[in-house]
Order: sequence, then C-alpha cells, then structure tokens
Amino acid sequence: MTGRIVLHLDRMMVERKMSLNELAEKVGISNVNLSKIKNNRVTAVRFETLAAICDALQCGAGDILEYVPDE
Repeated sequence: MTGRIVLHLDRMMVERKMSLNELAEKVGISNVNLSKIKNNRVTAVRFETLAAICDALQCGAGDILEYVPDE
C-alpha cells in the first residue's frame, strides 16, 4: 500500500492571513470547493487550481502538499 498526500492549505492561509472567501475569489473557485481542499476532503486537485492557490498565497506546492508514508 502507498502513503497519502496531506494538504496544509489551512496552515498556509493562517500564515498569509488570508480568509477562505478571499482565497476562493483570488483562485476563482467556490468557497465550498476550496473548503473541501482545505479540510483534506478531496482525492484530486487540478494542477491549474494548485498553481492558482500557490500564486495567491505566494508559496510553492511543497508548502501545501506533504507525502505521508503508510506506517
């Protein structure tokens, strides 16, 4: 079995002092979909969306994504 990817979008949003509504508007996706990403309730994220999130938060994908191996 493989590990999993954990999203740390919530942490980055706090560091950048950006609200869910503000980020959703900048990225161009709904609050509901961004909330699902923020709370790790998705199985996939489009690269286009990830790039827009990184642009809005001025960070890299590695600041948001973490690979966690199975125990």
